[in-house]
Amino acid sequence: MSVTDPLSPSGARPAPHPVAPGSGVARSHRTARIVSALMLREMSTRYGRSPGGYLWAILEPLGGVLILSLAFSLLLRTPSLGTSFILFYATGFVPFNLYQNVSTTVARALNFSKPLMQYPVVTWGDAVLARFVLNALVGILVAYVVLSLITVFVDAHVLLDIAPILKVIGLTLLMGLAVGVLNCVLLGLFGAWETIWSIVTRPLFIASGVLFTYEDVPASVQGFLWYNPLIHITGLMRQGFYSTYSPSYISELYVICTCLTVLFLGTVLLRRYHRDILNH
Repeated sequence: MSVTDPLSPSGARPAPHPVAPGSGVARSHRTARIVSALMLREMSTRYGRSPGGYLWAILEPLGGVLILSLAFSLLLRTPSLGTSFILFYATGFVPFNLYQNVSTTVARALNFSKPLMQYPVVTWGDAVLARFVLNALVGILVAYVVLSLITVFVDAHVLLDIAPILKVIGLTLLMGLAVGVLNCVLLGLFGAWETIWSIVTRPLFIASGVLFTYEDVPASVQGFLWYNPLIHITGLMRQGFYSTYSPSYISELYVICTCLTVLFLGTVLLRRYHRDILNH
């Protein structure tokens, strides 16, 4: 004797309910498709028409890092750590460059995607996320290629500690996203903010410890530099490349809390004023 499902008149199990258009799964799939399309659009716009195609996305920053590293190695032959200045410089410049690129591109996300954001399906979050993911992936690839080439061709006897390096990638991307989102609002509301920000952050290259370590400067200067999250990031990066370097000043919690605070503020403001920015 067969047993039938009492909920089905015919005895067959009912078909599963389709996913509602407004459900979380549907929204996630829609966001993924939109973000992917925006990423492909940016790749085509930035690299699709240039000589070398998408390869230029890697060669351009790679060449810049190597040329700057070589130039500074000729001027300052004795690094604070190790025997190779090009490696010492690269371990400071690579995370700084990753932060700069991510924060700058995220800050211009609304302006870059403004024509497409006239469609209701494309949100400000999609525009920010697309630029962040694409430039984060490109930046990580560039960092890997640059540091790999340097460690292979420079006789520096490097003993890598992967854990600090992975932490640096995460902290750098978080900081780039946080600063980029906040600047996205300020750039959209105040036209002069880009010039002001450029002037204010001009000493950041020096203040982030790209050319020196935190311990090289006097204690009075250390007190000011400590509040710069990037000095913690560059120190942590060098800890992953120099086994004898164990900086005690690094506070990952401080970097995370600072970045999350800035990101929260930027997200709240962007959610409030994104329409004003698009109509500006």
